[in-house]
Amino acid sequence: MFVCLYQYKINLMHNYVINASIQIIPIVTDKHPYQWVDEAISIIQQSGIRYEIGPFATVLEGHYDEVMKVIHAVDHHLFERKCSEWISNLQIQIRSEGDITSLEKTEKFK
Repeated sequence: MFVCLYQYKINLMHNYVINASIQIIPIVTDKHPYQWVDEAISIIQQSGIRYEIGPFATVLEGHYDEVMKVIHAVDHHLFERKCSEWISNLQIQIRSEGDITSLEKTEKFK
């Protein structure tokens, strides 16, 4: 029941551009945590949405459904590859009546 309700709410979300940051923190001993992070970044790179890699997180930009799909794909990939444990820190900014872009927030500093 929860899944159906969740999917229904996603379909009601607007079609404006949002931005989000994702930080993956692997809690592992099988290999260096950066290797798991590199795999997560590879999934993001293959997604086709706009992204910017930073030293602590990666910023994603696209329509709500596209961004959420990439976030889900990263977590699914780590699960399928048997990463034993990780934390996904997310920040999502949504504007109800229009696009919100990273450039709008940072261009004055460039």
